[in-house]
Amino acid sequence: PYPKTQDIVHDFDNPIKKDSHLVILYGNLAPEGAVAKISGKEGLSFTGKARVFASEEKALEKILDGSVKKGDVIVIRYEGPQGGPGMREMLSPTSAIMGKGLGKDVALITDGRFSGGSHGFVVGHITPEAAVGGPLAFIKNGDQITIDAQKREINVALSKKELSLRKKKWVAPKPRYKRGVLAKYAAQVSSASLGAVTD
Repeated sequence: PYPKTQDIVHDFDNPIKKDSHLVILYGNLAPEGAVAKISGKEGLSFTGKARVFASEEKALEKILDGSVKKGDVIVIRYEGPQGGPGMREMLSPTSAIMGKGLGKDVALITDGRFSGGSHGFVVGHITPEAAVGGPLAFIKNGDQITIDAQKREINVALSKKELSLRKKKWVAPKPRYKRGVLAKYAAQVSSASLGAVTD
């Protein structure tokens, strides 16, 4: 029914992509899982060096001032259900990455979440989250991180021994809120892998 010259609407036997752009990843960075949003335009795997930030705001500042370079894996941690608290979406950093022309050259991983408008090489919902001592908390600048959508894996090039040593030295950050609704929420909310519920 459509003209053969158009390439907007595809037939079922000729899809733009044969599988979903949402991929569940596991690995030593996400033992309980993570959600990758990978269209395929940016490739199916990415390996780069970690640039670590403890909040969305700090990451956004460094993306905008040009500190983030091609080949970096931006790590935004402490933005999960407990750490945020509330698991904020990372639309601003992903938009800034695209605005800087780095969409195909930079990856972003986080224990926060993404909106439907986010695009690029992004991985969110990393669990367990950093605030409860998930592996994301132990990443340092320069660590090599690999995201592989075909293998459905997300890993940091560190041995179990090294991760264990870093975990022993890790000190949990102070809660952002000590009273009120957000403090109560942070104290009761479950992992994103369990739905981030407070039951």
